[in-house]
Amino acid sequence: MPQINNTHNQKDNTDQSLAKYREYMIIKSNDLIQKSRFQLSVQEQKIILHVISKIKPNDEDFILQTIKIPDFCKICGIDYESGKNYKNIKDTIKTLADKSVWLTLDDGSETLIRWINKAWINKRSGMIKIRLDDDMKPYLLQLQERFTQYELFYTLAMQSQYSIRVYELLKSYENLNTKTFYIDDLKKILMCEHYIRFPDFKRKVLDISMREINQFSDLSIRYKTIKEGRRFAKIEFTIKIKKNANTKVTNWSQIQIDEIVDIEPDEL
Repeated sequence: MPQINNTHNQKDNTDQSLAKYREYMIIKSNDLIQKSRFQLSVQEQKIILHVISKIKPNDEDFILQTIKIPDFCKICGIDYESGKNYKNIKDTIKTLADKSVWLTLDDGSETLIRWINKAWINKRSGMIKIRLDDDMKPYLLQLQERFTQYELFYTLAMQSQYSIRVYELLKSYENLNTKTFYIDDLKKILMCEHYIRFPDFKRKVLDISMREINQFSDLSIRYKTIKEGRRFAKIEFTIKIKKNANTKVTNWSQIQIDEIVDIEPDEL
């Protein structure tokens, strides 16, 4: 009986600890979502989203955001006690600091914007400190129109780097109910042009993304392919909001303390 109580209490504590992330919102300008090209691993995306979710609506400047390493590991299902995982987190911060996003401007030109300006990590205090790059300000601060918001919660259980990206892309078009992309354009946006054959793109990107989005997020997604001649040329997505997303989403079944997983590089 005591063992059952301990297990129950541990689950309750986990639920209470993780439930607070339901309040964390991601707010991005549509330009940053729809007109950008970047390639980040799952962990890199979750770090960036975690930092963005800590921006307050009235913030006029980027402040130094603090992330507790144990909390971050907990919500991502990472074993913080593993030395290997600490090294991977540190390496991820380093590669993230070196990465940029291509953004298409109104005149058709493209510019490179860095994600972060500065980062610190302290294993003893268990803290990561990150400041976003100033060039990101127009796309993350004081947004009044043409922006998309969603709960950080919905991305936490996703394991494919493409699922998170496809989710926020379709979320930005949810008011349209349908959105059609040329396949080549979508590959370019997702920076997965190395999947030359459509069956590979479908299996490695589309099908995995659709499965994770439908299982873990507030969206219900379907897609169909459209041919031009004998070639698959376009993809039409149908986008619907789940009526009872809060009760139907099963995110936390994938993010449990007793189901810890090691960080592994994304499979390309």
